[in-house]
Amino acid sequence: MMVARSIFIDGINWGRVVALFHLAYRLIYRALTSNHLENIRMVISWVLQVIRELLYPWLVQQGGWVGVIQSFSRWRTAAIVASVVVVVTFVYYRMKR
Repeated sequence: MMVARSIFIDGINWGRVVALFHLAYRLIYRALTSNHLENIRMVISWVLQVIRELLYPWLVQQGGWVGVIQSFSRWRTAAIVASVVVVVTFVYYRMKR
């Protein structure tokens, strides 16, 4: 949790939001590959808490998640959406195994 919060210590920008999600991905991936599935819920809980406490006001100010889509080109948006789908699919697949 401290690492997630420290990402935003100097302010919030889209790069740092992406860094938060990358950190969550790496931690979840490590939990999956080391068979520590109980840590997945903890990581998700931390990320949601950071979003609620730190990012939500900033996200609203930036136009919400729609602002993300509008600020990136169509190809970047497609790549981001595809990446999220792949990560979610991988996590779901691993949890069902």
